[in-house]
Amino acid sequence: MEHNMFCFQCEQTAGCSGCMGKAGVCGKTAATARIQDELTGALIGLARAAEGKEHSKEADHLIVKGLFATLTNVSFDDNALNELLEEAGRLKDSLSPLCSSCTSECGKTEDFDLNRLWTDNEDIRSLKSLILFGMRGMAAYAYHAMVLGHEDRGVMDYFYKGLFAVGYDSYTIQDLLPIVMELGAVNLDCMALLDKANRQAFGIPAPAQVSLAVEKGPFIVISGHDLHDLKLLLEQTEGKGINIYTHGEMLPAHAYPELRKYGHLKGNFGTAWQNQQKEFADLPAPVLFTTNCLMPPKPSYSDRVFTTAVVSFPGMVHIDDHKDFSPVIGKALELGGYKEDVTIPGINGGTSVTTGFGREAVLAAAGTVVEAVNQKALRHIFLVGGCDGARPGRNYYTDFVKQAPEDTLILTLACGKYRFNDLELGTLAGLPRLLDMGQCNDAFGAIQVAVALSEAFGCSVNDLPLTLVLSWYEQKAVCILLSLLHLGIKNIYLGPTLPAFLSPAILDYLVEQFDIRPISTPGKDLATILA
Repeated sequence: MEHNMFCFQCEQTAGCSGCMGKAGVCGKTAATARIQDELTGALIGLARAAEGKEHSKEADHLIVKGLFATLTNVSFDDNALNELLEEAGRLKDSLSPLCSSCTSECGKTEDFDLNRLWTDNEDIRSLKSLILFGMRGMAAYAYHAMVLGHEDRGVMDYFYKGLFAVGYDSYTIQDLLPIVMELGAVNLDCMALLDKANRQAFGIPAPAQVSLAVEKGPFIVISGHDLHDLKLLLEQTEGKGINIYTHGEMLPAHAYPELRKYGHLKGNFGTAWQNQQKEFADLPAPVLFTTNCLMPPKPSYSDRVFTTAVVSFPGMVHIDDHKDFSPVIGKALELGGYKEDVTIPGINGGTSVTTGFGREAVLAAAGTVVEAVNQKALRHIFLVGGCDGARPGRNYYTDFVKQAPEDTLILTLACGKYRFNDLELGTLAGLPRLLDMGQCNDAFGAIQVAVALSEAFGCSVNDLPLTLVLSWYEQKAVCILLSLLHLGIKNIYLGPTLPAFLSPAILDYLVEQFDIRPISTPGKDLATILA
């Protein structure tokens, strides 16, 4: 059908096989999906045109923004996507000005039709999807670093290489596998770049207890991942009688000293990102979305949703690159906030959460951890983290944490922690049993902790009393998984379902090489891990 789409890039894709109707599960229309495919194809054309030429900053930045805009739950706005599409065409013409008037069909700079990918051999499609979706995730990290003035030539060059590979018809499975694994290595560099950028801009994160109460009076909720946007909002609202509350993956902002110093950064609003349509209903305050995790707004609050950067939704007020948040501030003052203090408890009824256990805080206790393991006071460490989502079965992660024995530690990061981050799990060897290491953007820190612990124990990471139990939803999880595989980390438990874009043969390869395991039940998996 003319209006149908094909998309299987996120965990919630219809029927665990692909969204093929007039709209995706995420809410994007078939028309929007088509423009995103066209944009991706145009970026491939741009990469083709740039081959053998010096890469310009303008082209670099457009590729990062364009890939980021096609990430799940980022842009639902056809006009915004078409602007990126037009810019890609303009830049391609500037790189190869004679191609637009050439009548020969050499194909060297032409845009790529993504239907050719979706209908390709399933194993080739699977590997190219890993590259494309992994790049979309990595583009998010590159974008956050870019706005803070940090770029890496090697990371940028891979985007061109990866885009070219997706559009190249002659690559075999043997050709594509190294490019897939290279993405994992490059993404590690990209996450390190972002880690450096955040620490230089906002300081070293430190543990912080964050209230889930909202004080009476005007306030703004800020969602997404972009700490720079939060900093600008805090600066522009200082002294105006408006409180700021984080939402979703913005929660770890409370750990950074350069953000925490603002007294009107008060606490965290709501629970997991996928609950926003319920929790934002009739909200007496505006919500500013800085990156992905936007769901189509309901009528009860659509007049108070604002977007910025690459996130966009038709009809919503968009704050451009000048970052003048006056419309958001005006709406906060107009709505006035709650008349009395309100507490929105966590999923398990808690009224506060703790964050900020970055690698510095965790590694400061490395000696204690080693001693506790040697004395058999600490049996195992679990990293339970990743993306959250609405699909039934994600209560697995809540139950896993609840059932984990008292002589185990739980490290967590990313938005999957909202399933259990308000639980009171007590302490072990003087440490909280639940340690929130930050955003999905902070996965580099968790990897550094694993490497440091392996050195302290004098063994490989795979021989540590450490197991990764991961949940995935969108494409940032794809590039992080590839980074873990690049490091040779095995026995990763993955759920709630396995990616639809993995063909049986490619899945078998990953299982054989890295012992990736689908989750089963918390009891069975805990018994297997702790046996």
